[in-house]
Amino acid sequence: MKITILGSGTSGGVPMINCQCSVCRSVNPKNKRLRSSILIEVNGKRLLVDTTPDFRQQMLRYPVPRLDAVLYTHTHADHIMGLDDLRRFNYLQKETIPIYGNAATIAHLQTVFGYAIYQGGPIHPGVPHLLPQVLDGVQDIQGVEVIPIPLMHGQQEILGYRVGNFAYCTDVSEIQQSSYPLLENLDVLILEALRDKPHPNHLTLKQAVEQAKKINAKQTWFTHISHILDEDVQGKNLPVNMAFAYDGLQIEL
Repeated sequence: MKITILGSGTSGGVPMINCQCSVCRSVNPKNKRLRSSILIEVNGKRLLVDTTPDFRQQMLRYPVPRLDAVLYTHTHADHIMGLDDLRRFNYLQKETIPIYGNAATIAHLQTVFGYAIYQGGPIHPGVPHLLPQVLDGVQDIQGVEVIPIPLMHGQQEILGYRVGNFAYCTDVSEIQQSSYPLLENLDVLILEALRDKPHPNHLTLKQAVEQAKKINAKQTWFTHISHILDEDVQGKNLPVNMAFAYDGLQIEL
């Protein structure tokens, strides 16, 4: 299995528009962060997690020949608004693409992107052709066992995902007690760490480190990082088995 970090930034990306802070002006490429998304390649299949507003740019930067399914964590704009660009893969593959999420996410996507839901007929390049699927438990997706992990994002229940001994949990403010067993015995965990200051909908870096210690994966990478956190400052002072993720990072298991 190989995981590619397509984007490791928060909703505004890094650098932020019209910001002159040290991180936004940094020349370190690890401080340049597109909106958060990953690609999971396993058993010859490619599963995308979220279609950010940077999706087209991510696919040009880290090209793949096809996508077999898309998993959605939740419905915020920085995680869904690149959906329209899935149409290129539909046309190249000459087939529909299934999309997965919890019931609330799928209902929202069907409302916002109703034109993209496949209704039959030929595949053409003008619109996406997607098959929505509600994910409410462990499911075989294209021959890959995917375990949804319920998480809290403020007052909203969202999903993280586990495949094998890898888990991806972004936009987290709280991990329910019932979800910790789903995070046991991980080789790699990707977990959100937004900033230093408290936020009602996101883990701070300190909280993320505490959660990472509790989950005790062999390696933890932090993602959904704001321009408040600097790879050259906070990134250099993390525990030995923790680090900031960065765009283009490839993790092989």
